[in-house]
Amino acid sequence: MQKDDTYTESEKGQSMVEFAFTLVILIILLAGTVDLGRAFFTYMSLREAAQEGALYGSINPTETAQIESRVRNSSSMLQSLSADPSAITTVQTTIVGSPCTGNVISVQVVYSNFPITMPFLGAIIGSQTVAIRSTAVDTVLSPACH
Repeated sequence: MQKDDTYTESEKGQSMVEFAFTLVILIILLAGTVDLGRAFFTYMSLREAAQEGALYGSINPTETAQIESRVRNSSSMLQSLSADPSAITTVQTTIVGSPCTGNVISVQVVYSNFPITMPFLGAIIGSQTVAIRSTAVDTVLSPACH
Protein backbone atom coordinates (compact mmCIF):
# COMPACT_ATOMS: atom_id res chain seq x y z
CA MET A 1 0.00 0.00 0.00
CA GLN A 2 1.46 3.29 -1.07
CA LYS A 3 0.75 6.59 0.68
CA ASP A 4 -0.73 9.35 -1.45
CA ASP A 5 0.74 12.81 -1.21
CA THR A 6 -2.52 14.74 -1.10
CA TYR A 7 -1.15 18.09 0.07
CA THR A 8 -1.34 20.99 -2.32
CA GLU A 9 1.45 23.52 -2.70
CA SER A 10 -0.28 26.02 -0.37
CA GLU A 11 -0.66 23.49 2.49
CA LYS A 12 2.95 22.32 2.77
CA GLY A 13 4.09 25.05 5.20
CA GLN A 14 0.92 25.09 7.27
CA SER A 15 2.26 22.95 10.11
CA MET A 16 5.35 25.17 10.44
CA VAL A 17 3.18 28.30 10.66
CA GLU A 18 0.94 26.65 13.29
CA PHE A 19 4.01 25.57 15.25
CA ALA A 20 5.43 29.11 15.12
CA PHE A 21 2.19 30.61 16.47
CA THR A 22 1.98 28.00 19.21
CA LEU A 23 5.62 28.48 20.16
CA VAL A 24 5.17 32.24 20.56
CA ILE A 25 2.18 31.71 22.85
CA LEU A 26 4.08 29.12 24.91
CA ILE A 27 7.09 31.43 25.31
CA ILE A 28 4.85 34.28 26.48
CA LEU A 29 3.18 31.95 29.01
CA LEU A 30 6.59 30.78 30.21
CA ALA A 31 7.81 34.38 30.62
CA GLY A 32 4.66 35.19 32.61
CA THR A 33 5.22 32.19 34.86
CA VAL A 34 8.83 33.20 35.46
CA ASP A 35 7.77 36.78 36.29
CA LEU A 36 5.11 35.54 38.68
CA GLY A 37 7.65 33.29 40.40
CA ARG A 38 10.13 36.16 40.73
CA ALA A 39 7.42 38.44 42.13
CA PHE A 40 6.34 35.81 44.67
CA PHE A 41 9.96 35.21 45.73
CA THR A 42 10.46 38.96 46.16
CA TYR A 43 7.23 39.24 48.17
CA MET A 44 8.32 36.42 50.48
CA SER A 45 11.68 38.11 51.02
CA LEU A 46 9.98 41.42 51.79
CA ARG A 47 7.69 39.62 54.21
CA GLU A 48 10.74 38.10 55.92
CA ALA A 49 12.32 41.56 56.20
CA ALA A 50 9.10 43.11 57.56
CA GLN A 51 8.79 40.33 60.14
CA GLU A 52 12.38 40.91 61.24
CA GLY A 53 11.63 44.62 61.67
CA ALA A 54 8.42 43.92 63.58
CA LEU A 55 10.23 41.46 65.85
CA TYR A 56 12.95 44.00 66.63
CA GLY A 57 10.30 46.71 67.05
CA SER A 58 8.32 44.62 69.51
CA ILE A 59 11.32 44.75 71.87
CA ASN A 60 12.57 48.27 70.98
CA PRO A 61 9.49 50.13 69.69
CA THR A 62 10.93 53.65 69.86
CA GLU A 63 14.07 52.94 67.80
CA THR A 64 12.64 53.44 64.31
CA ALA A 65 16.06 53.98 62.70
CA GLN A 66 17.25 50.62 64.03
CA ILE A 67 14.01 48.95 62.89
CA GLU A 68 14.57 50.30 59.38
CA SER A 69 18.20 49.18 59.46
CA ARG A 70 17.17 45.66 60.51
CA VAL A 71 14.63 45.53 57.68
CA ARG A 72 17.11 46.70 55.05
CA ASN A 73 19.84 44.30 56.15
CA SER A 74 17.80 41.19 56.99
CA SER A 75 16.46 40.05 53.65
CA SER A 76 18.72 37.46 52.07
CA MET A 77 17.07 37.90 48.66
CA LEU A 78 17.67 41.62 48.53
CA GLN A 79 21.28 41.12 49.56
CA SER A 80 21.90 38.35 47.03
CA LEU A 81 20.02 39.76 44.03
CA SER A 82 20.63 43.46 44.24
CA ALA A 83 23.36 43.66 46.92
CA ASP A 84 21.91 47.07 47.70
CA PRO A 85 19.76 47.61 50.81
CA SER A 86 18.41 50.80 49.19
CA ALA A 87 16.40 48.58 46.82
CA ILE A 88 13.72 48.74 49.51
CA THR A 89 12.29 52.17 48.89
CA THR A 90 10.01 52.57 51.92
CA VAL A 91 10.02 51.20 55.45
CA GLN A 92 7.10 52.53 57.49
CA THR A 93 6.75 51.75 61.20
CA THR A 94 3.41 52.39 62.91
CA ILE A 95 2.59 51.88 66.59
CA VAL A 96 -1.08 51.83 67.55
CA GLY A 97 -1.31 53.89 70.72
CA SER A 98 1.79 54.45 72.82
CA PRO A 99 4.89 52.22 72.56
CA CYS A 100 3.88 50.18 75.61
CA THR A 101 3.55 46.47 76.31
CA GLY A 102 0.49 44.94 74.64
CA ASN A 103 0.07 47.53 71.91
CA VAL A 104 0.52 46.72 68.24
CA ILE A 105 3.49 47.60 66.03
CA SER A 106 3.20 47.39 62.26
CA VAL A 107 6.10 47.44 59.79
CA GLN A 108 5.36 47.95 56.10
CA VAL A 109 8.07 47.38 53.50
CA VAL A 110 7.71 48.58 49.89
CA TYR A 111 9.94 47.64 46.96
CA SER A 112 8.68 50.00 44.27
CA ASN A 113 10.98 49.10 41.37
CA PHE A 114 10.35 45.42 40.69
CA PRO A 115 11.19 44.98 36.97
CA ILE A 116 8.74 43.16 34.70
CA THR A 117 10.36 40.99 32.05
CA MET A 118 7.22 39.58 30.43
CA PRO A 119 6.82 40.92 26.89
CA PHE A 120 4.05 43.46 26.32
CA LEU A 121 2.87 43.49 29.97
CA GLY A 122 4.66 46.75 30.66
CA ALA A 123 2.82 48.38 27.77
CA ILE A 124 -0.51 47.11 29.09
CA ILE A 125 -0.05 48.32 32.67
CA GLY A 126 1.84 51.47 31.66
CA SER A 127 5.15 50.76 33.39
CA GLN A 128 8.02 48.28 33.26
CA THR A 129 8.15 48.19 37.09
CA VAL A 130 5.59 47.43 39.78
CA ALA A 131 5.53 48.01 43.54
CA ILE A 132 5.54 45.00 45.84
CA ARG A 133 4.65 45.58 49.47
CA SER A 134 4.42 43.51 52.61
CA THR A 135 3.27 44.30 56.15
CA ALA A 136 4.08 42.50 59.39
CA VAL A 137 2.25 43.11 62.65
CA ASP A 138 3.54 42.20 66.11
CA THR A 139 2.75 42.95 69.75
CA VAL A 140 5.00 45.31 71.69
CA LEU A 141 6.72 43.30 74.43
CA SER A 142 8.61 46.07 76.21
CA PRO A 143 8.80 48.63 77.79
CA ALA A 144 6.02 48.35 80.34
CA CYS A 145 4.16 51.64 80.72
CA HIS A 146 2.49 52.63 83.96
